[in-house]
Formats: sequence, C-alpha cells, structure tokens
Amino acid sequence: MRPFARRFQLWPSVALASAVAIGPAAAGDADIDATKLANLVRQDCGSCHGLTLKGGLGKPLTPDHLSAWSREQLVSIVLDGVPGTPMPPWRPLLSEADVRWIVEHLQQGDLP
Repeated sequence: MRPFARRFQLWPSVALASAVAIGPAAAGDADIDATKLANLVRQDCGSCHGLTLKGGLGKPLTPDHLSAWSREQLVSIVLDGVPGTPMPPWRPLLSEADVRWIVEHLQQGDLP
C-alpha cells in the first residue's frame, strides 16, 4: 500500500475526532468558534498541509499560494474535497459559514 493511501485510511478517525472537537455545524457567523476552527486548521488541515501550513502532502495554505483561487473556489474545495486526491470533503463536519471563516482567514494570513 502506498504511504499516502495508508495515511488516507486514517481519515475516518480524524473525521470523528474533528466532529467531536467542533461539535455540531455552526448555523451562522454568530456561532463561529474561532478558537476551535483555528485549532482544527492547525491540527487537522496541518496533518496534510504541514503544521506551519506551508505544504506537505497537501499544497501550502499560505496567502500567496491561495491567491490563485477565488474565495468561492476555495470554499468549494474544502466543502466537497478533490476527487482522486487525499483532500477529503469536510461538508459532513463543517458548515459553509465555518469554511468561509477558515478560507477568509487563510487568505488574509491572520488565522488566530
């Protein structure tokens, strides 16, 4: 089994841990828990995109790198994943408002 395939097999346990950590999806911006979402990005996204978010198995999540995509494209990528790659869909675990918050802060480089 290829190394990334083994790593991808861990996805169900990561998803479960993430769901427990962030609780039910937020209904709107007023319900955003910035601390929990920033922690999710650093821990869960960082496991593939690098703990400093400068790249790893996944591409960098730095403002310079993300400038190639619109906010809508990035929200879609996070919510629905990228078929044929290890990028999973986060729609079952995160609301669109959560993802918009994450994308906005990654694009601005000001993740708390």
